[in-house]
Amino acid sequence: MPQLLDERQRRLLAASIAKGYGHGGIKLVSEARGMDIRTIRSGIHEIKDGMPFPSGPEKVRKSGAGRKPVKQLQPDLLDDIRAVVENNTYGDPQKVISWTDLSLRDISSILKERFGIDAGKDIVSRALEELGYSKQANQKMLQVGSQHIDRDAQFQYINTKAQEFIDANEPVISTDTKKKELVGNFKNNGAEYRPAGEARKVLDHDFPLPGLGKVAPYGVYLVNGNAGFVNLGTDHDTSAFAVESIRRWWNIVGKPTYPDAQKLYINCDGGGSNGWRTRLWKYELALFAQESGLEIHVSHYPPGTSKWNKVEHRLFCYITKNWAGKPLIDINTIVNLISSTTTAKGLEVKCVVDRNTYQTGLKANDEMMSRIDIEAVGPNESWNYVIRGFK
Repeated sequence: MPQLLDERQRRLLAASIAKGYGHGGIKLVSEARGMDIRTIRSGIHEIKDGMPFPSGPEKVRKSGAGRKPVKQLQPDLLDDIRAVVENNTYGDPQKVISWTDLSLRDISSILKERFGIDAGKDIVSRALEELGYSKQANQKMLQVGSQHIDRDAQFQYINTKAQEFIDANEPVISTDTKKKELVGNFKNNGAEYRPAGEARKVLDHDFPLPGLGKVAPYGVYLVNGNAGFVNLGTDHDTSAFAVESIRRWWNIVGKPTYPDAQKLYINCDGGGSNGWRTRLWKYELALFAQESGLEIHVSHYPPGTSKWNKVEHRLFCYITKNWAGKPLIDINTIVNLISSTTTAKGLEVKCVVDRNTYQTGLKANDEMMSRIDIEAVGPNESWNYVIRGFK
C-alpha cells in the first residue's frame, strides 16, 4: 500500500516497477501514480548504484535535497505576483489567509506579459502559499440583495484611478476615523510582557474622566508610500474635523512630499463624518481645495466594505497592536504610542493633537452647495466626484 510508505520507499518501489516493464515503463508508472518522471529516474539510478531498499527508519532525502523556497529561486517573484493578484484578492485584509479568482495559468500569463517572467503554475502555486493564499471552497454566507450592484465596478474604478495617480506622482490617501478611545488609566484590550505577578492595575470602570474624556484619531494613509498620519481630535468627530485632518496632513506631510502636486485622490468610507451623503463634508472639501489649489478627487467604498479601506489594515490595525495592553493614561502617552508604531516593512506614523472645538449639528444649505464647483464621475456618480473649490 503506497500510502504506508515514506517518500524514498515510494520512489524506489516505482523505480522497480518501471524497470520491470522495460521500455516505456517510466512513463506508464508516472501516469499511473502521478509521480514526476525525474523522481522515478532518480530511483532507478539509486537501484543501479546498489542502494538497498529501505527496511526501517532512515533519512529519506540527501542533505540539501527537496524543493527550494521560491524566494531563493527568484527573489523578486513574490513581489511581482503580489502586484498581479492584489486587485483580484478576496478575504478579510486583516487576516493572514486571502484568496484570488485568478487561475495559476492566468497569473503565469500576466507575469510573462507584464514582467517578462517565465514561471510555471507549480512555481506560482508555491509562491501563493508563501504569500498566505489558499484554496477556498464556496461558503453559503451571502444573502440575496446584500451586495450592492455597483460594488465590483467601484472597486475596479478605485484601483484603476489610484494607479493612474500613482503613475503620475500625484498623492493618493486612504482616510477614516478610528473609534473613539477613553483617556485615562483604563483597561486596554490585549496583553504585554511584564514581570510575573506585576500586571498593570487599572480602574474597575469605563466611565469618561472629567478633564480627560475621549479622543478621536483620524487617520490618513499615503497609498503611494508606507506612511501614516493621525490627527488626534479631542472634540467631536464632524465633517469639519475630517477635512481639517486632511488639511493638516497636506500641510505637514503631503505638500513637502509632493510640492508639484496638482491633484489629490481621497479614498474613504461611505458613511460617518466623510460620508457621500454628508453635504458639509463636500463643502469643507471645497474650502480646502480653494485654499490649497488642489483638484480634490474623492471615491467612497461601497456599503459594507469598510474593512477594505487601506487605512484600516495598513495603519489602524498596527496602532492597535502597538498599544495593546497599555492604558492610554493621557494625551502624550497616546501620541507617543501612535508615533512609535512601525512594521517590518518600515511604516512611519506622524501624530499631532487637534484641540479645536467642532460644533455638531451644522449643515450645508442649498445656497452653500450651489457654490461648490463639483463634478460627478465614475460608475456610481454618488460615490465618485471631483471638487475644484467654488464657482
